[in-house]
Amino acid sequence: MIQALQDRRQADSEFLPDFCAAPVLLVVVLAAQLLAFLLVLARGFVGMGFWIDLGVISLFLQWIALSSAALICAMRAWLSRLSGPQAATLAYVALVSATLALSVVAWLVAERSGLGVDWTPDNAWVFLLRNTAISAIVSAVVLRYFYVQHQWKENVRREAAARIEALQARIRPHFLFNSLNTVAALIAIKPEHAERAVEDLSDLFRASLTDDPDGVSLADEIALAERYLHLEALRLGDRLVVEWDVESGSLDQVRVPRLIIQPLVENAVYHGIETRPDGGRVEVVVRDRGGWVEVVIRNPLPEDVDRKSTREGHQMALNNVSQRLSLSLGHEARLETERSDGAFITRLRLPKLQE
Repeated sequence: MIQALQDRRQADSEFLPDFCAAPVLLVVVLAAQLLAFLLVLARGFVGMGFWIDLGVISLFLQWIALSSAALICAMRAWLSRLSGPQAATLAYVALVSATLALSVVAWLVAERSGLGVDWTPDNAWVFLLRNTAISAIVSAVVLRYFYVQHQWKENVRREAAARIEALQARIRPHFLFNSLNTVAALIAIKPEHAERAVEDLSDLFRASLTDDPDGVSLADEIALAERYLHLEALRLGDRLVVEWDVESGSLDQVRVPRLIIQPLVENAVYHGIETRPDGGRVEVVVRDRGGWVEVVIRNPLPEDVDRKSTREGHQMALNNVSQRLSLSLGHEARLETERSDGAFITRLRLPKLQE
């Protein structure tokens, strides 16, 4: 509970985006330019003309906007240690203070150079108060927007995490029952292998019951699938042939939810090998495709393809894996299936971690 409260406090304090990042700076520049247009239009085309007014005011606002972004960027490490309200208050004071300080500098430069006589009021206090008031309003709206957006993203993330947990809970009993059936079958037909099968099963469940909110590496998930197929090979004997063709160099660069590969190879055995009297071959191919890794699982179709060959639970497992991939990795991850040349093929596209 204490850890959850600390995580919640840290999440609340990180509602501000990273103003050191180029995409955020681009948004800041565009927002400042839009505000410049609005202010020039509100002036009613007075002063030195629309385009000159726009150029001067744009230069002033971009100066304030980029300086304020640099200030929040420099304060980011400090703000992250504060609670949400404290971080918001400090950021608000910093933004308004920066605007006031830069307005004072702009007024002094304009007065001494004579360049600002056409767009600054005669009274310095009017100029400073007006800029400070505009900054106070705009800063409050912007900070509120960032906070609401952050809360919305957090709610989406929590809902996705809850759905992933529910989907994970659905697939584990299925894994348990099929694995126990495998051990039971081994006791009957190959008792000498039963003890080793129980050890493999113990390792499988120790790994599968480990919860990690950030997922596991694809290398760990491949190792889990290998243990499962070894367990099935003890039961099915010569009826099951497994071929692995894995490029291992990129496996640690991909993180996936636990039990993503195992249900797919389980489907390959349960729906492709057991339905054929002479068994068949399961092929697992892993290839590096640059920014993502492709996992292909191929198994033979049943001999009688005209009948409804998919046994109960086949589509549920595919939908489960697809939903968990979508919730965890977004649209960049995909699961596709096809039937080709007497084989059922499952393709996974998994994005690599951003460096």
